[in-house]
Amino acid sequence: MDTLVLIPARGGSKGIPRKNVKMLGGKPLIQYSIDIAKMLFSDDDICVSTDSEEIKDVVESNGLKVPFMRPNSLAADTSGMSEVVTHAIRHFENLGRYYKHVLLLQPTSPFRTLTQLQDILSCRESNPGMIVGVTETNANPYYVLFEEDKAGFLQKSKQANFVRRQDCPVVWQINGSLYLIDVQKLKQEGAMGLLMKKKFIMDELSLVDIDSPLDWMFAEYLIEKGFVKN
Repeated sequence: MDTLVLIPARGGSKGIPRKNVKMLGGKPLIQYSIDIAKMLFSDDDICVSTDSEEIKDVVESNGLKVPFMRPNSLAADTSGMSEVVTHAIRHFENLGRYYKHVLLLQPTSPFRTLTQLQDILSCRESNPGMIVGVTETNANPYYVLFEEDKAGFLQKSKQANFVRRQDCPVVWQINGSLYLIDVQKLKQEGAMGLLMKKKFIMDELSLVDIDSPLDWMFAEYLIEKGFVKN
């Protein structure tokens, strides 16, 4: 018993109502994360953390038991993910089950691959606190990102004299798809312990993070055109 797979799925969703259980490509969105986890882990090591009875019913109707209901205090818009992870860890430790790592799979990132899971898990021993899935971004703060100054004029977010975008330093975007968390580091330092991050490079499909109706339509398009398999 080394790694707990945690799939956080609260019921509240403003952009897409009932998002986690809405059908995408013939199955509930949350099922993508469950299915990929089941390729490597036993059901006992996969935990869906939810405050929603509907999500619980959908998950359990697809063969995975939900071990507890998340309290409302950890299901608000302002709830921190480190607290959600800690709550799950404590639940299992109260049952005498101690994990060294938590692999966090957000349901809104459905297009992970088995190889990606295997590769990030192989990095467990070099984890400084958290290893996060990233994708190279074109929205480079040295080139195309600007902020307003006090006079209302746009200034580059990071000042530099690069003429071409290709000359700018590579900038990584956390894609929300994979998080590998060191449990001991989280216990010792709380959320601060997760500030020590290493990158895990992923492809562009991993940037698909479903948060709006447009995101949903794009995900459906990718499935229909065969860019991803469901």
